Amino acid sequence: MGDKAQTHPGAAGRAQAADHPQSVRNVVLVGHSGSGKTTLVEALALTAGAVNRAGRVEDGGTVSDYDEIEHRQQRSVQLSLVPVEWDGIKVNLLDTPGYADFVGELRAGLRAADAALFVVSASDGVDGSTRMVWEECAAVGMPRAIVVTHLEAARADFEEMTRICAEAFGADDPDAVLPLYLPLHGPQAPDGHAPVTGLIGLLSQKLFDYSTGERKESEPGEDQLPLIEEARNRLIEGIISESEDETLMDRYLGGEPVDVRTLIDDLERAVARGVFFPVLAAAPAVEGARQGLGTVELLELITGGFPTPLEHETVRVTTIDGEPRELKPCDPDAPLVAEVVKTSSDPYVGRLSLIRVFSGTLRADQTVHVSGHGLADRGHEDHDVDERIGALSTPFGKQQRPVSHVIAGDLACVAKLSRAETGDTLSAKDDPLLMEPWQMPDPLLPLAIQAHSKPDEDKLSQGLARLVAEDPTMRLEQNQDTHQVVLWCLGEAHADVALERLRSRYGVQVDVVPHRVSLRETFATRAAGRGRHVKQSGGHGQFAICEIEVEPLPGGSGIEFVDKVVGGAVPRQFIPSVEKGVRAQAAKGVAAGHPLIDVRVTLLDGKAHSVDSSDAAFQTAGALALREAATDAKIHLLEPVAEVSVLVGDDFVGAVMSDLSGRRGRVLGTEQTPGGRTVIRAEVPEIEIGRYAIDLRSMTHGTARFSRRYARHEPMPLQVADRVREEARAAS
Repeated sequence: MGDKAQTHPGAAGRAQAADHPQSVRNVVLVGHSGSGKTTLVEALALTAGAVNRAGRVEDGGTVSDYDEIEHRQQRSVQLSLVPVEWDGIKVNLLDTPGYADFVGELRAGLRAADAALFVVSASDGVDGSTRMVWEECAAVGMPRAIVVTHLEAARADFEEMTRICAEAFGADDPDAVLPLYLPLHGPQAPDGHAPVTGLIGLLSQKLFDYSTGERKESEPGEDQLPLIEEARNRLIEGIISESEDETLMDRYLGGEPVDVRTLIDDLERAVARGVFFPVLAAAPAVEGARQGLGTVELLELITGGFPTPLEHETVRVTTIDGEPRELKPCDPDAPLVAEVVKTSSDPYVGRLSLIRVFSGTLRADQTVHVSGHGLADRGHEDHDVDERIGALSTPFGKQQRPVSHVIAGDLACVAKLSRAETGDTLSAKDDPLLMEPWQMPDPLLPLAIQAHSKPDEDKLSQGLARLVAEDPTMRLEQNQDTHQVVLWCLGEAHADVALERLRSRYGVQVDVVPHRVSLRETFATRAAGRGRHVKQSGGHGQFAICEIEVEPLPGGSGIEFVDKVVGGAVPRQFIPSVEKGVRAQAAKGVAAGHPLIDVRVTLLDGKAHSVDSSDAAFQTAGALALREAATDAKIHLLEPVAEVSVLVGDDFVGAVMSDLSGRRGRVLGTEQTPGGRTVIRAEVPEIEIGRYAIDLRSMTHGTARFSRRYARHEPMPLQVADRVREEARAAS
């Protein structure tokens, strides 16, 4: 692992379909925005011989961040797969966005991978969101390693960064986060900075010089060995402490020399089991070079230390009816179970589905069953359909390289699955199965949109349907109360990308309009009303008179209609007509056009005509009576209140609680959780938290999360209600 002889594989680095799960490694790159994940992927592709110069393929494009939106925004906004080959192993590198708005793409990458590579910038350190992802991986036992980038920065310090990583990621055992190599520095520049030109292996005690643009191995000088002795001893002790050979530590402490090959084997097993997390260094190749610093060592770690798909814990699988189904882990000959981890649209081949095969073998032109369940609350209807697999391919930048089949453990793209959406399960048509969906973050930023023109209106519905099919972290809402189309997103950048994709990919131009919450009205006091609908102007007349009383009810009571008519003043057949008219008017509102709720309407008296009374006349009279009652009563404007739960670091508890109070929130309580965090529970009017997803991230530097759920409607303060009414009048 970095200490073994390795030759450059050249064209062999261009990975195709794998023939056995043992020869596959699925690795997701994780790290904050700007940490260098995409640059590292391109450097690994160059070292593996998959590209002709840093990040470039034959057509001049890049292997990652090739989407036009990514070029314009200068950052990754989607999951991308870059397969390379090293030492006979196919390595599927899954490059994820580092910006918090695209955490859905990160979760998809974690689902498809068997190990994670945490990319940390030597100039920026470890941020809170990266720590949270580390904890997620730890919770499921995913093997991890750490790569330190940006060593060329003026104040970069690999040793200090290793210490920071041990503190951030090794809370339970700091000795499980240790470097495998130490950097070698070249001559000091005039500014005092000495660039890193090579590495020294702590186990092999060999030098690996990258100063010429190609890795060269040599023996260290006598004066260099003492510099690594302390770090080497600590690494050996860390490896031995995780060894499955319980006698090894006693032999080592007794002075018995331990063979380097034994240490490497134990290291690889500890990494694969997710109990030891090595720290490495990497840098991209300079212009004209064939290898970037540390890339060979990193590829050796991936192929030698990271687990194969055979070691991946089996995902829970059921039949369509929910009956559990046991499957052999990653067996190419077992029943087919694959999952769509990403959906995208290509202007030339149409819809592309990136799939991970967990069981069986997927073949081109095969008919499969597509199952999608459990995302109805996000605008995704449950579906079970049979579809014919189109072309299978492995992606490489904008290119698609055809393959005939994809075995269990491997990833590939499927063209033209018209009904398949992200998160769907592909299985044999005669044995349909369903995989347990992975956890996805809730979109909490509302984006109200409307078509820019009539032609856009005709295309909007289809464009939005395709958008949410690709990204399950978006939720499409057709609000029946406000009559708005609302696209719920994870943040501003997420919303910007959604609008850009609507415009550039689906040809739909939309306008963003202010988001409105669903307000209600209710009577604050008892009131009476008389509805008189009498028309005698020739022909068949209309006659209906009714008298009602309206009184407020407790929250959640809805509309209650009571009949107290005596003596047949209103004929029995017309009493339901009065109720229908009252309820129709209540739905329209009586003061500001918002639905009326939580009142009891009692029909007390009325008059009818033997000829001119009708169902329609009494409906109109009922509506008029309710409107008249409202003119003499105090009407409360009700606003929705959400129950909010915020998970925040202890350092930000005071700031968050103060901010919630400033939003007219009521803090209900706090609860300590492991890891130095606190859960704050509060009730906050929904009108005050429209942009809370953005504000909370800014306030806590991206380290806090929150959830919300509707609690109830309650009266809005008078000054706030007056402002809302004024805004409504101005808008109309």
